Amino acid sequence: MIKPFKIEISKENLQNIYNKVKNYQWHEMPDDGGWEYGTNLEYMKNFSKYWVEKYDWRKTEANINKFKNFKSNIEGIDIHFIHEKGSGTNPKPLLLSHGWPGSIVEFLNIIDKLAHPEKYGGSEEDAFDVVVPSLPGFGFSGRPSRPIGPRKMASILNSLMLNKLGYKKFIAQGGDFGGTISTWLAYDFPQNLLGIHINILITRHPDGPQTSEEKQWQERFRKEQRIEDGYRTQQATKPQTLSYAMMDSPVGVAAWIIEKMRGWSDIKNNDIESVYSKDVLLSNIMVYLVTRTFNTASWIYYGRREEGGRSLPKKHLPLKVPTAIAIFPKEYLEWAPRSYVERIYNVKQWTKMAKGGHFASLEQPELLINDITKFSKVL
Repeated sequence: MIKPFKIEISKENLQNIYNKVKNYQWHEMPDDGGWEYGTNLEYMKNFSKYWVEKYDWRKTEANINKFKNFKSNIEGIDIHFIHEKGSGTNPKPLLLSHGWPGSIVEFLNIIDKLAHPEKYGGSEEDAFDVVVPSLPGFGFSGRPSRPIGPRKMASILNSLMLNKLGYKKFIAQGGDFGGTISTWLAYDFPQNLLGIHINILITRHPDGPQTSEEKQWQERFRKEQRIEDGYRTQQATKPQTLSYAMMDSPVGVAAWIIEKMRGWSDIKNNDIESVYSKDVLLSNIMVYLVTRTFNTASWIYYGRREEGGRSLPKKHLPLKVPTAIAIFPKEYLEWAPRSYVERIYNVKQWTKMAKGGHFASLEQPELLINDITKFSKVL
């Protein structure tokens, strides 16, 4: 059964968040720290002042509710999703999956353009039926009884597309864990996929790098990622311990997420707001806060570790499902050489973008839309 859903966060919930931000007890950091030690203190003070004085959650709520929102129970979890049916006579089904620390907020400004391109100078023949779920444990979806990883989430979203919405085949797109989910869909349910479009390489071939170029990439990757390993290790091993602080501190959640948004994006002059407004940052952060899902959202790292980590089983490699690769230059996870990627994926489109980073749909929505549309025409 599919039930209509509307987001209506209570005044008490919102006031509790604002009160905690307003009354946060600021602590000292070295004056010359900048962003070197993590999220900058002065920035967070200014950000929090804006939060309590100017930010309006109700605008975000209305922006989500302008689409048709639904919930449906799949394997005991109430899955929330937006379903915007496309224009024309034959729109292609398109599943958009976010990751961590993202949410459906990432896609709010591209849903209408994908579903109704004729309204934006395009052709209705290029329209998609757009499905945007909140991942299990994230946002407005229910939580699993214990941590699950992207492979299990792919199975749940496959059920959503086929069993609940009635599609026979669909396109899956994603960055961050959404890219991993799309990959697992292609691995476990190839008969149901028209194609996948990914803007991140998280998964790995079990045989490892083969050429000298690939081995050099792997060594660079390991060195570059050491500085990023802290949050991943914590969330993949002891997420419950982290949650006690985060669930009590909206400022803590904001700092945790802002550090990633800044570090993984194509910003100018070291300014996060050269790419994201405070309102955009807050809308994404607030989804975690108003739903109290910071803890269960972090479970995806624990679940991935239990599922076997980054490595795919060799049995079905390379994947048969047509794949589009979108490489944004400031993606913090460096893409492997094409030779490595093609041992995993059936690459039909390989696009090197001129700008953009990890959060492609927020940073460079038009580039992403155009690339998805181009790919769909050859499927």
